[in-house]
Amino acid sequence: MTSLNSRKTIRKYQDKEVPSDLLNYLLSVSECTQTMGNLQLYSVVSTTNAENKARLAPAHFNQPMVTQAPVVLTFCADFNRTTQWTLHRKGNPGYNNFLSFLNAVSDTLLYCQTFCNMAEAQGLGCCYLGTTLYNPEPIIDVLNLPALVMPVATITLGWPDECPELSDRLPLKSILHEETYQQYTSEAIDEYYCPKEDLEVNKNFVEINKKETLAQVFTDVRYTKEGNEVFSKNLLKALVRQKFLSEKELKELF
Repeated sequence: MTSLNSRKTIRKYQDKEVPSDLLNYLLSVSECTQTMGNLQLYSVVSTTNAENKARLAPAHFNQPMVTQAPVVLTFCADFNRTTQWTLHRKGNPGYNNFLSFLNAVSDTLLYCQTFCNMAEAQGLGCCYLGTTLYNPEPIIDVLNLPALVMPVATITLGWPDECPELSDRLPLKSILHEETYQQYTSEAIDEYYCPKEDLEVNKNFVEINKKETLAQVFTDVRYTKEGNEVFSKNLLKALVRQKFLSEKELKELF
């Protein structure tokens, strides 16, 4: 609980290796997390070589922690291993579909989060890169991922070389719905978001982005409609490539 309550996103790392036995221990213990049907529908690719980290960097918009961190971990939704197992055991696998992708994504993110909790409890620092789903195809190429394996999360890992402030979070009552989902009123939005908007760090965020409100920073600068549409197409294209969707299904959807 102490490490969870004090956790910070770390983007700067010491020039110090993460011992392979420690990394393997954390990855192994994290396998105890929940998984659908006890299938463990995930794989993780560990990248420590400087040249390979440099090859991954463009897919993550060349964020400096990708090349500066001692370890880059790419967590993949993986139905390939399960498919190969069933084929070798006289099974008839049918996992080349979108539902299987979502099941594998759920498994993967649970495993990834458990690993982050374990790593941070050992004093390591992590940064989650949402760019993995923006540009999956270059990552697929660099990591040589076969069909039915899809990158869904990337974590940079190392010993912290910074101590940033804790990030703000919304109050519990803003995310908890008793029995049924209750639509948010304008009064509730004000109650939940005004404290966040009044923080000096967020006021500065608005100012440097030359916007009127914090919301506009997210809609007009960080996560725009145009950008979301482009990255959505990238994701769908990659899902077809990795056999979680067919060209026919994609055309039927649109």
